[in-house]
Amino acid sequence: MAKAKADKPFEITRSDADWRAALTPEQYRVLREHGTERAGTSPLDKEYAKGAFHCAGCNLPLFSSDTKFDSHTGWPSFWTPLDGAVGTTTDRGFFMVRTEVHCHRCGGHLGHVFDDGPRPTGLRYCMNGAALDFVRE
Repeated sequence: MAKAKADKPFEITRSDADWRAALTPEQYRVLREHGTERAGTSPLDKEYAKGAFHCAGCNLPLFSSDTKFDSHTGWPSFWTPLDGAVGTTTDRGFFMVRTEVHCHRCGGHLGHVFDDGPRPTGLRYCMNGAALDFVRE
């Protein structure tokens, strides 16, 4: 799979062996190999407590619980990320063009963003729960 591209190196870089040691097999598959978890398998899809969703790879806060909504897709969804938390690249896999979302600090694959979300942005950041850790306030 293609890796996230950045204008400069990511702030946090690790060897493949170090990523494998730091992450669960599912987190590694999603974050480092651009995998997708099965819909409805993440408990974070139904997590609505007050707090923040962090990158499971580097602990960077990515999304506030204030922007989470139930998209009925089976994946945690948000209408906007925290300022400067994520980057995007064009994903041309699976015979379609989508916008991939990755962690700004470590480049970990988080999911994709679509233009069918709620107001005020109209965006749906459809994230893999395996790529996230939830931190309660």
